[in-house]
Amino acid sequence: METILVHEIAGTAFLTLLGCGVVANALLDKTGGNGGGPLMIFFGWGFAVYGGVWVAFDTGAHLNPAVTLGLLLGPATEYADGIPINAATTTAYVVAEMVGGWLGAIVCYLAYKKQYDEAQDSATILGTFSTGPEIPSFGWNLVTEIIGTFVLIFIIIMFGNTPNELGPLAVALLVVSIGASLGGPTGYAINPARDFGPRVAHAMLPIKNKGHSNWRYAWVPIVGPLIGGSLAALAATVY
Repeated sequence: METILVHEIAGTAFLTLLGCGVVANALLDKTGGNGGGPLMIFFGWGFAVYGGVWVAFDTGAHLNPAVTLGLLLGPATEYADGIPINAATTTAYVVAEMVGGWLGAIVCYLAYKKQYDEAQDSATILGTFSTGPEIPSFGWNLVTEIIGTFVLIFIIIMFGNTPNELGPLAVALLVVSIGASLGGPTGYAINPARDFGPRVAHAMLPIKNKGHSNWRYAWVPIVGPLIGGSLAALAATVY
C-alpha cells in the first residue's frame, strides 16, 4: 500500500507540475514561452505524461482515476506486478492520484510565483491550473470528455496486447494526439486528478486576481473521464 501511495503521488505530481507548467509558460506574461500556442501545450502535456509514467513505473503508472477504473472494470487481474485489484488498492490509487495532482500544481505555482503576482486575468490564471470549456454547455462538454477519455483508456488497454519497445513514449504520443484532435472544446482533462487536484490548489493558494475556481463546471472533468474510462474498459473486454 505504501508503494502505491508513494509512487502514484510522485508520478501524478510530476505529471501536473510539468503539465500545468507548460500551460503557465504559454499563457502567463513575462515567461520565456509566452504565446507558444496550443501545439506547445499539447506536446508539453504529452511529455509530462511521459515523465510521470517513468516516476510511477513500479505501480503501473496509472496517474489517473479513469485509468484505475478502466483496469478495475477490464480484463486485468492486477494493477501492476504483485498489486492485486481490490477495494484497498483501488482506494490507495485514487487517493494518491488526487493528492499528487494537488501537490504538482502547488509546486508549479511556486515556480511561476512572480508571473502569477503580475497576472491580471482571472480566467487565464485558472486556465493554468484546471480545464474549462470554450463554449460552456455541460451536456456537450461531458460528451467531449467521455469521448477523449474513451480513446485514452481503450488504446492504453490495446497497448497491452501489442508488442512494442516504446514504453511510456507510446502513452505520451497518444496524449499529444488526443490534445491535438479532441482537446479544443474542453481543454481535454481526460483525468479527474489532473483537473480536481489543481483546482483545489487554485482555490487554496493566495494568488492575486485569481477570481473563482469555477466549481460549477468541476464535476464535468471528473464524471466525463470516469464514464469514458468505464465504457472503454467494457468495450475492450468484448473487442
